Amino acid sequence: MAQVALFVSDIAAVSLLVFGLYYPRHRRRDLVVACLGVNVGVLAVASSLTAAGAGTGLGLGLALFGVLSIIRLRSTELEQHEVAYYFSSLALGLLGAMQTDNIWRSGGLMALVLAVLFVGDHPRLMRRYRRQVMVLDTALTDHTALVAHLEQTLGARVHSVSVQRVDLVNDTTVVDVRYRPAHPVRAKGGPVTPPPYPAHPPAAAGHGPAAVAGRS
Repeated sequence: MAQVALFVSDIAAVSLLVFGLYYPRHRRRDLVVACLGVNVGVLAVASSLTAAGAGTGLGLGLALFGVLSIIRLRSTELEQHEVAYYFSSLALGLLGAMQTDNIWRSGGLMALVLAVLFVGDHPRLMRRYRRQVMVLDTALTDHTALVAHLEQTLGARVHSVSVQRVDLVNDTTVVDVRYRPAHPVRAKGGPVTPPPYPAHPPAAAGHGPAAVAGRS
């Protein structure tokens, strides 16, 4: 009876993980199928293995966890948050397959997995921070000049820059940048204060409203 309760808890937990957390936030259908299939597959295989013996079943279950994760991670590239959801579905399947008399502990661990993903992947958590890989049309080898160029281009406060490639022949720079967009701040009872960085690069000479007015 306890094992049946764990099976039901696992199905409920993975359904909440996929349809309540992942899909409404990220909308990737193929990973929905992967998480559901892996969870149910691990649940079925690991529960059969645990019936052969506690130590043997646990060892084979963990080996299955490792093999499936290696196959999946080598097949296609996953984002870091998708890796977290994928491993969570595997963990839920193993928790549901283990034979134990303390179903409350397994149920509590399932709830803990869901709670951590709910908070860690919440859209409001650090929502103003961004990460982006950019290809710049100039080769910049000076770090200070690179940061200033990115802040002017993005209109944001750059927190971290990782240079991936500098091409002096084609005059390009590939960077991985972490930044926080700067938004106008309205003082209480006062006018809107502009952001400390320009939202757009300054217009080139000979263009823009002033240049048009001068030619008319």
